[in-house]
Amino acid sequence: MFTGLIETTASIVDLQSTEEGSRIVINIPFSNELSLGDSVAVNGCCLTVSAIDEEKSSFDLLEQTLKVTALNELKTGMIVNLERALIAGNRMGGHLVTGHIDTVSEVIAYEPIGEDYKLEILLPKNTANLVIEKGSISVDGISLTTAEVDDENGTFTCYITPHTHKNTNLLQIKKGDQVNLEFDLIAKHVERLIKFQK
Repeated sequence: MFTGLIETTASIVDLQSTEEGSRIVINIPFSNELSLGDSVAVNGCCLTVSAIDEEKSSFDLLEQTLKVTALNELKTGMIVNLERALIAGNRMGGHLVTGHIDTVSEVIAYEPIGEDYKLEILLPKNTANLVIEKGSISVDGISLTTAEVDDENGTFTCYITPHTHKNTNLLQIKKGDQVNLEFDLIAKHVERLIKFQK
């Protein structure tokens, strides 16, 4: 379980093909604090540490993971968001994030608005009921608040503070990029409960 508060960012130093999918190697500042089998959210995807070599940690990606997330868009040198699993008893400043991606979607716009930034993302069909204004959503693992939901155009908008812009992979995000979305856990449970009450 994660909070969606990005701990740090790091660059991908290697991408390797494997029989099961691929392996990514990331130059992680806290690699010396990790153990084999630990969970780390990489752009919001819960991945397991498969190898550690000094400041580099490796993660194996199955074909299924590559198929249902935007991790298949990664390239050497790209910056990714990183967050270690939540420790029980710590303050939780974001929202409950599982690291299990619901869908991948497209960035419609990312532009400065005064000191902040406006992030507009396409809302995939059949997911509009999971997003509300002032609700929580995870975008590439970042816990964000939806400021606007445009049902007519099928988009939602979040406003990004300068701190979040500078300390996440949003520094490199541009129109047309694919991002990982994880909808609010409570909203998904409520939707399923209502579905089976009909």
